[in-house]
Amino acid sequence: MNRSLRGSGSKQHESPSRAQRLILCFVFHVCLIDSCDGPLVSNLPQSSFRSSSQLSNSHGPGFAKVNRRDGAGGWAPVESNKYQWLEVDLGERTEITAVATQGRYGSSDWVSSFLLMFSDTGCNWKQYRQEDNIRAFTGNSNADSVVQFKLQQPVFARFLRLLPLDWNPNGRIGLRLEAYGCPYKSDVARFDGSSCLLYRFSPNPTSSQTAKDIISLKFKTLQNSGTLIHTEGQDHTITLELHKGKLLLHLRKDKSVSPGPESHMVVSLGSLLDDQHWHHVAIERFSGHLNFTVDKSVTISNSHIMIIYCSYGGVQCHGSQRVMSRRNFHGCLENLLWNDVNVIDLAKQQQQVSITGNVTFTCAEPVSVPVTFAGAQSFLQLPGAAQQQRDGGGVAFRTWNRAGLLLTFDLQQQAGSLWLYLSEARVRLQVHKAGGYTILVDVTWHSIDLTARRGHLTITVDKEEDSTAHASPSFPVVSGNNLFFGGCPDSENNQECRNPFNVFQGCMRHIHVDNNAVDLIKVQQMLIGNYSDLQIDMCGIIDRCSPSHCEHGGRCTQSWSTFHCNCSNTGYSGATCHSSVYEKSCEAYKHQGNTSGLYYIDVDGSGPIKSQLIYCNMTDKTWLVIQHNNTELTKLKASSGINQHLAYFNYSADAEQLWAIITQAEHCEQEVLYHCRKSLLLNTPDGSPFTWWVGRTDEPQTYWGGAVPGSQQCGCGLQGNCIDSDHYCNCDADRKEWATDSGLLTHKENLPVRWVVVGDIQRPGSEAAYKVGPLKCHGDKNFWNAAFFNKETSYLHFPTFHGELSADISFLFKTTAASGVFLENLGIKDFIRVELSSPTEVVFSFDVGNGPFEVRVETGDVALNDDRWHRVRAERNVKEASLRVDGFPNATQKAPADGHIHLQLNSQLFVGGTASRMKGFLGCIRSLQLNGRTLDLEERAKITPGVRPGCPGHCSSYGELCQNQGRCVEMYNGFSCDCGLSAYAGPFCQREVSADFKPGTSVQYTFKEPYELNRNISTQSSSIYSDLKLRGENVSFSFRSSQSPALLLYVSSYYREYLAVLLNRNGKRRRDFKIQPVILVLFCNLFQIDQHEREDFNLTSDAEFNAIKSVVLGKVHESGELDPEIARLNSQGFSGCLSVVQFNSVAPLKAALLYPNTSPVVVIGSLAESTCGSPSPANPYPAETTHSLSDHLGTVGTGELIVNAIKSDSALIGGVIAVVIFVILCALAIMARFLYRRKETFHTQEPQGIKPEADSPEYPFHSEPNSQNILSENQKEYFI
Repeated sequence: MNRSLRGSGSKQHESPSRAQRLILCFVFHVCLIDSCDGPLVSNLPQSSFRSSSQLSNSHGPGFAKVNRRDGAGGWAPVESNKYQWLEVDLGERTEITAVATQGRYGSSDWVSSFLLMFSDTGCNWKQYRQEDNIRAFTGNSNADSVVQFKLQQPVFARFLRLLPLDWNPNGRIGLRLEAYGCPYKSDVARFDGSSCLLYRFSPNPTSSQTAKDIISLKFKTLQNSGTLIHTEGQDHTITLELHKGKLLLHLRKDKSVSPGPESHMVVSLGSLLDDQHWHHVAIERFSGHLNFTVDKSVTISNSHIMIIYCSYGGVQCHGSQRVMSRRNFHGCLENLLWNDVNVIDLAKQQQQVSITGNVTFTCAEPVSVPVTFAGAQSFLQLPGAAQQQRDGGGVAFRTWNRAGLLLTFDLQQQAGSLWLYLSEARVRLQVHKAGGYTILVDVTWHSIDLTARRGHLTITVDKEEDSTAHASPSFPVVSGNNLFFGGCPDSENNQECRNPFNVFQGCMRHIHVDNNAVDLIKVQQMLIGNYSDLQIDMCGIIDRCSPSHCEHGGRCTQSWSTFHCNCSNTGYSGATCHSSVYEKSCEAYKHQGNTSGLYYIDVDGSGPIKSQLIYCNMTDKTWLVIQHNNTELTKLKASSGINQHLAYFNYSADAEQLWAIITQAEHCEQEVLYHCRKSLLLNTPDGSPFTWWVGRTDEPQTYWGGAVPGSQQCGCGLQGNCIDSDHYCNCDADRKEWATDSGLLTHKENLPVRWVVVGDIQRPGSEAAYKVGPLKCHGDKNFWNAAFFNKETSYLHFPTFHGELSADISFLFKTTAASGVFLENLGIKDFIRVELSSPTEVVFSFDVGNGPFEVRVETGDVALNDDRWHRVRAERNVKEASLRVDGFPNATQKAPADGHIHLQLNSQLFVGGTASRMKGFLGCIRSLQLNGRTLDLEERAKITPGVRPGCPGHCSSYGELCQNQGRCVEMYNGFSCDCGLSAYAGPFCQREVSADFKPGTSVQYTFKEPYELNRNISTQSSSIYSDLKLRGENVSFSFRSSQSPALLLYVSSYYREYLAVLLNRNGKRRRDFKIQPVILVLFCNLFQIDQHEREDFNLTSDAEFNAIKSVVLGKVHESGELDPEIARLNSQGFSGCLSVVQFNSVAPLKAALLYPNTSPVVVIGSLAESTCGSPSPANPYPAETTHSLSDHLGTVGTGELIVNAIKSDSALIGGVIAVVIFVILCALAIMARFLYRRKETFHTQEPQGIKPEADSPEYPFHSEPNSQNILSENQKEYFI
């Protein structure tokens, strides 16, 4: 059966030529002419079989053939333990595609699980791993049936070894074996570290340039460094080298051709490649891409290269210059192919290939026997040397752990102990003499030689002089009877070995005792020494960081049994840095209650697109704003020799991020503006535009803002209002006067503007200026994408979910049902499912081939079927599975200790139900995202019976975001907050509306006449107009002022009643109070004000106040109707800041600032919107104190009010004051009821009584610092 090996998935290859463009990365495929599944074991002689032991001659390994009854019906060892093995020699390197096992005939002996090993030499075995981690194969459950396993990746080896792990507990190990495959064609070449091959292309440099170039090979070596391939072209070099067990691909370009950091590119793949096993490498150039593959790891880059010759095994061949100070390769290369050219075969025939040095065409590598220390009980015990003066020993080791014991032994004559160990990834030597004397030496690590001679102790690392440490102890350092490597026996009677450090987990080889190599095969056969829990003749170390399962730039670190991802500064979280910590849009941030600001946006969640810091403008519509490098107006003038002006725009987000944002948004726009004077824009005599712009499609766009694509018009041309009706742009009139064309570009397919070309600037007198604004988008099509399931048998189906190694699922749901399946995807054995199992429990379950797993989140007393939105996030990766519901604690389940398997699904993805149409979900599912990709539920729901697109009813979940009397209003996609009845503004009625007042500033809000009350008032203006006859007045506002006394607010009625809020000059700052008195005229409350702190007050009166005429903030200009004393105070006006002013349901300040044209508001003087001196948004109101007086008010009778004092910050002082004031209030209220009563009519008669003197010290609102006065009785003012 013949086979051929091809270096490409393609079956045709163009002939090579001298100049080639190469690019690095290709997955090597072995193409079979015939099927490769023939039996390999059944015809072998008995001499091809070996085993660790045999129960008898009739139980020997030669009888271990499937479906044979020879001998005792199969192989059985002397003892059934984990150290037994069965080995088969296939005679030559063979491609193995499957194995099959069977128990021993006519017995109760069989193997239920096993490991599969392979080797080229019968030594240095390598374990076959399913999915890179799973170790064990499942074997037999009886002695007769044959269990066959198709290998996911074929094995190329001569020797096979099977290690039983478990067997029939009621029997013993019994085995028959078969392997399937076909012969393997192999051409090999061995390099000794000073030799190489040179393959030179034909003299014509154009003949070697093909559309696709592939270099592929296999290599194996014991050396950790060396150059495998070196190529040189006209202006570049490519070098593939092994460096410290990793492959590095260097691409160097001539700096004169490609200056800057791009002139040298390095790509690293693989690790532990110096293990004397074959590793596959491929380099592929195709369409400007360079693909680089090591085993199954792939990396891709973009480059263009031209190859003239290629050197293999080194770089110093035939005068080629060394480009790096690296030594040549020492090892073997196999099946070295340039496209379909077999270079090793050409070298054998001495055609077109030059050979330098000693290159042989066989692979005779020295035998190295490693040993694996896998667990906590692992140790190797070896006898010490017989001679009295011992020179020491050495060992080479490999480990991921940063700590562990390497070697220990007791000194002769009980003189002490020696420990050689790892600590913080450094080798340390500690010699302890009985009595407490200790020597400690620090060195670096890998291979170690320890020498003790003539009172001098030397330790050398990696045989390098600069890694050598010396010590001269005052006592002899001579080992006792035994040396212990890796650990100590776990025995109470063990007195020789003590390990105060961690056990060693890793591999050792080249163990020497007294400069004599230790035969580890004899140790395995128990002929010398002793050991426990070792894997001899193999190194079982695994590199779990190559390829790395850490995503999004997470840094991978590992130990012997696991790996860890450091996600710091990546913007992602989770065991593998899979899930983004940021939201996907500004809309999502807004509905968490956030206000305008800079936010990190990750448009595809766990997808490959990076997060970006973007400004979110949280208005009624949530605008996402992306700036670029030139948003200012750029002026252009005519200049000789310059016909065009080209402007590039670099955005704060890259192209991939921009396109994802634009696609996700409901609407995007970008403003463009062109000022011109004798500078044409679009319409020209020959029809070719002078100015155009290029957007996303990289095609010139010949329309301007406000027009449609392809129209070659501006906005005025589309609307028909250009200054010259013969043209479609204002600037195309070509006038000497300045003109402008501006508008919004709104077609998302063309956005954003990437560059602009301005053409008509070369004529004398031509002037122009252009401006391209930032890209603005609003809406999130994915955030509100929802479907409503109203039948249990209904579901939406989507293509199969692909989440083989990482899968994350997130969505929102609301329901009144007690249970239901949110989604399900099935495979032959595998599945994944998320469901509501009860009103208080969500379950995430899956099976990846090693049994079902479940992760549950229980919400306790919180029911999830409350018809409110709840968020679910489920994730499964190679380390763990997790589930999160709303803000409840995250539930996590670790992956199995023996590794992971790919999630293999093949059915459609069912959303809202199952394939069996049972346990369907009833309710709404929204914003369903799988691995960062949002499924379009609404579009699929339109064509699915029992499912409706969209899902109303958001206020039940989001209504609490509407603050300060804001009212939640339902919308088809989402909700909005109606702030009409609130003094606040903003998307959630949370933004304070404030303004600075000058002494002459007046804001007067006028109500309608009484006879107009019965007229209909529109809903839109209901927040501006208020009932004119009220039994209680609710007044609230915030203010900041350094002026006192002052008039803050004045309310008048058509019956000449009034209400006034004044600042009292007398109030002095006291440490035990935060607020000072303010007088409310007519219905009086006393409170205090601090000039340096911001205060909020709520004043309530239950007295009837009829036919309100107006509310005035600041200075009152109706001075003729004012009370004389109020008029005196009013003459000074108010200087300060007022905020969130509310009078009943009217917000006069908000109406004046935001709705001046539609509100009955008159503003006199300067009025500017302000923040009232608030600090930074991070801590907007650090000194704010809010007080409500409504709870302290009560009516005694019509027109009478009892007012309590404001609470003090001190409970003691406040309590005393409250009692005293309450008694006074009660007395005054009773007196006021008998002495005063105000009618609804206004008396014009001059008041009788005492007139206040201007300089009377009792008048509390006089402008003089210490003046006071008593108001006349007829003013009906109450001093409490």
